[in-house]
Amino acid sequence: MNAHGQKHEIHCDSCEHHHEDEELSTTNKILLVVGVILAVVAHFIPFNIASIMLFVIAYIMIGYDIILKAIKHLFGKDMFDENLIMTIATIGAMAIGEYTEAVAVLVLYKIGEILQDKAVDSSKEKIEKVLDLKENETTLITGEKVHTEDVKVGTQIMIKTGDRVPIDSILESENATLDMSALNGESLHVEKTKGQEILSGSINAGGAITVKTIREEKDSAVSQIVELVENAAKNKSKTEKYISKFCKIYTPVVIILAILVILVLPLAFNLTWSEAIYRALNFLVISCPCALVISIPLGFFVGMGAASKKGILAKGTTYLDTLTKVNEIYMDKTGTLTDGKFKVNSYKSKSELADERILELVAYAEYKSSHVIAKSVLEAYKGIIDESKIQNHEELPGFGITAKIDNIDVLVGNSKLMENNNIKYIKNTNSGTAIYLSVNGEYKGYVTLEDSVKLGAREAIQKLKNKGIKTFMLTGDREYIAKEVAGKLGVDEVYYELLPQDKVRIIEEAKQRGATVAFVGDGINDSPVIATSDVGFAMGKGTDIAVDTADIILMTDEPEKIVDAINISRRTKHIVNENIAMIITAKVLFLILSVFGLTNMWIAVFADVGVTLISIFNSLRIFKVKK
Repeated sequence: MNAHGQKHEIHCDSCEHHHEDEELSTTNKILLVVGVILAVVAHFIPFNIASIMLFVIAYIMIGYDIILKAIKHLFGKDMFDENLIMTIATIGAMAIGEYTEAVAVLVLYKIGEILQDKAVDSSKEKIEKVLDLKENETTLITGEKVHTEDVKVGTQIMIKTGDRVPIDSILESENATLDMSALNGESLHVEKTKGQEILSGSINAGGAITVKTIREEKDSAVSQIVELVENAAKNKSKTEKYISKFCKIYTPVVIILAILVILVLPLAFNLTWSEAIYRALNFLVISCPCALVISIPLGFFVGMGAASKKGILAKGTTYLDTLTKVNEIYMDKTGTLTDGKFKVNSYKSKSELADERILELVAYAEYKSSHVIAKSVLEAYKGIIDESKIQNHEELPGFGITAKIDNIDVLVGNSKLMENNNIKYIKNTNSGTAIYLSVNGEYKGYVTLEDSVKLGAREAIQKLKNKGIKTFMLTGDREYIAKEVAGKLGVDEVYYELLPQDKVRIIEEAKQRGATVAFVGDGINDSPVIATSDVGFAMGKGTDIAVDTADIILMTDEPEKIVDAINISRRTKHIVNENIAMIITAKVLFLILSVFGLTNMWIAVFADVGVTLISIFNSLRIFKVKK
């Protein structure tokens, strides 16, 4: 429960047939204790009809639910499950007079269930700490408390010291200090200034602040996190699906093998029928597949929790599984590897005009534009814009702007704009994106802007290459800009001047030659290629459609989170494979021993429950991923 009484339920569909009633009820625990007492009494009193009756009563009290489930599943898709195996094994033991062992098997099995529940709950609690971010109540600027789900976009709310931000907002106070560890796994506090976005789930680590909501609660970061992680288990990994199919074949096979043990051993080794049946019953108990059924889905689910703890949200465990096989990663440039925030790095006159006049005219021309480049030019220009001087302003998408400024005809834009208007200009060869200026049909100069590489992007590329993953950059930018950024980043290959369909074609070609491909992007134009790739990443601050299309979301927009995601996926798969190998090895060993009469039912139960518990605790190691 969180502070407001909200409980997030975690589901693991693959485990349900083992833990149909996730925890033993109080009534079942009482029956278990009483049943054990009756069995102990029956064991120590003289063997007669009274002791047999006590054993039968104890058996029913302890194992009635297992028997009922076995009967119920006989008519369903889960016919061959561990309940059927346990029922056949224990009733068979009772039939041949092994009353104490029959009851003991049930007792140990129930104790194992309790311990398994505690282990599973431990992992759930760790995951729920990640999910326990929602706030049911929000304090308005007026001091009134309202339900968070009722707060509309544009509402001013107050967040006191220590309170969690309930809804994605824009900071209206001058500054704020935030603890975002629940979202990005980083312990360092983040400083925000007026006008910057604050994600829900952050904790106010400074003084009280005022913010204005920019999304409704259902669309905020926290809601997306909770929804993604809660629903993740529904999208099973290929390994989980394989285990489910495996168990449907495995269980009837071991029942047939147990029957063969009964039929063949008396003939081949001159055993009594009673001894052969006892060995077959041991064989059945050992063969119970619950260790595989529980530990493998749990392993991938713990991997989901470990990833979300670091601000990496996978929409299903299948993507963690696929990510381990990725050998080529394609990345968008702007907003993914670069900040997407252009800065003016030079402005130069190629005429009688002063350099400052070039910047001024370009700033006036860009003043009414909402383009990101326009904002960057205006930030660089420190003067005051007199709107009355701007007339006949018109944006030409893909080219630039035409306007009359202070009765001067001005063209501001790219090389295509100059060429389309037959203006002789000198092409800029310096770094960055060039904006050319024409006054009354004559070229006068240019302004160049540069998109800075994201912090940690180069390091992320290098780490990916160290893991044997080939890196590519895909961009719609021109060749010289693309190659310049690619050189700074150190990517293996770069593709430039691409349209969205070109990016899709490149990914499809990579897949056709056998590569397992991931793509990382953030824009609307990245959505088709995100959907086409084997694993699609989206930056959390990207467009809604990119986030919706993506398989994995990087909440903090940090390129190095790609490396973290791969590390977690590989560790998860490694530990899941460890569990599979350990379980199968133990099963085969104990099954062989049971056929030759070298085990009893006590050892058989350990082989089942003990190995299950070891694999569960081994899965919890996934949480301990090194930074």
